[in-house]
Amino acid sequence: MEGGSMTLNPRSVDEVFKDFKGRRSGMLKALTTDVEEFYLQCDPEKENLCLYGFPDEAWEVNLPAEEVPPELPEPALGINFARDGMQRKDWLSLVAVHSDAWLLAVAFYYGARFDKNERKRLFNMVNELPTVFDVVTGKKPVKDKPAVNNNSGNKVKSATKVQQVTQAKPAKPTPPPPKEEEDPLDDEDEEEHGDTFCGSCGGPYTADEFWIGCDICEKWFHGKCVKITPARAEHIKQYKCPSCSNKRART
Repeated sequence: MEGGSMTLNPRSVDEVFKDFKGRRSGMLKALTTDVEEFYLQCDPEKENLCLYGFPDEAWEVNLPAEEVPPELPEPALGINFARDGMQRKDWLSLVAVHSDAWLLAVAFYYGARFDKNERKRLFNMVNELPTVFDVVTGKKPVKDKPAVNNNSGNKVKSATKVQQVTQAKPAKPTPPPPKEEEDPLDDEDEEEHGDTFCGSCGGPYTADEFWIGCDICEKWFHGKCVKITPARAEHIKQYKCPSCSNKRART
């Protein structure tokens, strides 16, 4: 493998990230601008082949390294065998996914000696770039949703975070957010909301469980009692408890 001698053994977060970007660019070339050449080199009649990306933005299809263990983590073996067994776009997408896995493996092989904060910084820098799979398939990365202000009465209460779903009614009893630190005021909050009970099982409010409020009768319920999860609650514009739903059906 010609590119094996090109390893620069980066030691800082910035050097590892530069190495990552170079290897990523090389693999992107193979799967996009140089795709015809790459396709021809991946002959299913040949032995196990791998796609390598190098820090200088070059790429290479070659056999895996012979030494055990190898100097660096090895890419997926035998990418050539599946070439003629599936549609080209699906095969390229599959190679792209394995390429992303290899790029991360190499980056964190170098980053294994970093401390916690340095590894986190490296991951955040890597995560800001679209994956090889994103580029090859034309998929646009999903941007993080902006934070929602939870100052008003909230419809949905969660064990770990207070989650808000569009409509809110200040008149509802509002359970406090979960405890994060020991605070003398926490006991007062528990007492203040001690009269909040589940409209289904009758259990009292606790800060470590998910709750949801009915927009009709304004009663609160354990999510598990009405079979509503936090994820499902985010898509409900107006929640009606089972009792209110049945009343409307009868009328």
